[in-house]
Amino acid sequence: MNTSPVATQRIAVPVIALALYAIASGYLMSLLPLILTHYELDESLASWLASVFYAGLLLGAMMMEPFVNRFGHRLAFIWCLVILLLSIVVLPSLPYTSVWLTARFVAGVAVAGVFVVVESWLLHGDASQRAKRLGIYMVALYGGTAVGQLGIGLGVSGVIPFTMIIVLLVLASVVLIYGETDQPPAQQATSLSWKQMTKLSHAALIGCLVSGLMLGAIYGLMPVELANRGIPTMHLGSLLALVILGAMAVQPMIPWLSKFLGRKLLMAMFCLVGAGASVLPVLFTGTGTLVLGLFLLGVATFALYPIAINLGCDKLDANYIVSATQVMLFSYSVGSVLGPIMADWFMQGNQGLLGYLFVISLSTCFYMLISSIKTKRQWVAGG
Repeated sequence: MNTSPVATQRIAVPVIALALYAIASGYLMSLLPLILTHYELDESLASWLASVFYAGLLLGAMMMEPFVNRFGHRLAFIWCLVILLLSIVVLPSLPYTSVWLTARFVAGVAVAGVFVVVESWLLHGDASQRAKRLGIYMVALYGGTAVGQLGIGLGVSGVIPFTMIIVLLVLASVVLIYGETDQPPAQQATSLSWKQMTKLSHAALIGCLVSGLMLGAIYGLMPVELANRGIPTMHLGSLLALVILGAMAVQPMIPWLSKFLGRKLLMAMFCLVGAGASVLPVLFTGTGTLVLGLFLLGVATFALYPIAINLGCDKLDANYIVSATQVMLFSYSVGSVLGPIMADWFMQGNQGLLGYLFVISLSTCFYMLISSIKTKRQWVAGG
């Protein structure tokens, strides 16, 4: 009878703080590609801002484990939000290419800390509840991002957008400072050896990598893709929010589908949905088709990471959760760095961002199917 309130209390504070961060982040991610001209910066900077952000995420994923172990989950979360906030303050103050690139790199390092902290925080505890807690994490993250995307409708010029983003990050910090919560003991965390890292599920690592390849490109270039398709700025936020709403809609389905399908097969299925969603607006023009395609794209692409990270942490000792989370985030970050650059090649041609997402989705679908078949054969042989 007493376990439920404790469990709720344990995750409430980081989840609320994450949701506030996600609203700010969703607004900022969509704002940056559209606000470049307002500050007399070249539009081609959009893909580089996305890539340098994920380069920071990559570095952060490599160095966050000792940071979290030293300061504890709550204090590490607060420090990461403060660093992120400072990186945002300089953007409207110093509208120079070099400053913006540096600031987004630093922001990436800070955001890596946010992800490692929250994911490892929620993955601790009863293993049977991990899928549920990850679902709550994803809904808070994507729900907040969806709300943030809608902020574009309020305007993409002046200091008001940046002021709103900064206020949200301050509120997230206040929640962490004053909210009552329990956190995993820092001394429990143990680093994985290189040999142990290589034994982590390859399909899980590939799933995180592909998730980065797709989401890095979507976050960085989808506003540009839609603008190139003639979508007015006032409608961009609503269409981008559809992707995130698809992401939220799929989260409750993942634990349920996992009961019937293996995680590799599940990733293959969602990649197939992603391929279909990417080609749909190309084959059939019209707003309705674009709406459906974007929603299904959100369903497919945002399902990969929670499935992959759950697969990667399956049957893993709790002491290694922070380290494993860091490895998974590292894999995701590699994809996120390469994604916008690779997608930019497609955007120079007729295929656009959707063509890039189709190629990545379909090739990953084949990989996961083959990997799933091999696993089944090994299981049958072992039986």
